Amino acid sequence: MYIPRREFDDEPKIIIFSGAGLDAPSGLKTFRGSDGLWDSHKIQDICTESTWKQNFEEVHNFYNGLRNKLEKAQPNKAHLKIKELYEKYPDSVLNITMNISDFFERLEVPVLHIHGELKKMECYACGTKWDIGYKQWDIEKDRCPKCNSRKGVKPSIVFFGGQAPMYSYLWRAFEHTMNKDTIVIVIGTQGNVVNVEENLIGTPCKKILCNMEASADINVKKCGFDKVYYESIETAIDKIMDDIEEWKK
Repeated sequence: MYIPRREFDDEPKIIIFSGAGLDAPSGLKTFRGSDGLWDSHKIQDICTESTWKQNFEEVHNFYNGLRNKLEKAQPNKAHLKIKELYEKYPDSVLNITMNISDFFERLEVPVLHIHGELKKMECYACGTKWDIGYKQWDIEKDRCPKCNSRKGVKPSIVFFGGQAPMYSYLWRAFEHTMNKDTIVIVIGTQGNVVNVEENLIGTPCKKILCNMEASADINVKKCGFDKVYYESIETAIDKIMDDIEEWKK
């Protein structure tokens, strides 16, 4: 897993913070919103730390399905543009996502996954984590490669009520928002899992928001967004890249 440079110098950064809306144009459903995954599945059944073991079969069937869809999906225009941005400013871009997809890895773009990765599994019995690729997890036959546990294995994803150790790197990255020349691009999140407002209100950096629609959990005025695009990231990404280049002059 990529972790941003530890020094976190005082130089301005380009922070990309993305949610499911970034992957939506690739054909992956968002979790919330119209026709989101949580419309047809209960969070407490398939994504909650305290209940996943009792819903063992349902949990693995759900994430097997997501893994199957991910294998067939391709990075979209926004992923490709972010790759170009990283290649142009390799020492400035901090790419942080709540997404569990592997699109950035396919493009060899460093990314910090704060909510885990769909292609990885972990064993609660011995602590082992491993990559299974796009393989379907057979709940009857498959076991932890180290301790042979079956019931201790879950997708390596942060469930509601579970620990999110990568958040510490997220908070450290957002310290750069106090630099007026830092640019923050928030893409495809309603702001109700990670509190966007808490991290942006009162900061002097440049800010861009791209969501399909307004969110009750992101007060655009209070956050001080300089640019707001209520549209697909695929149609907004060229405008966002232009904004960045204008500010970088």
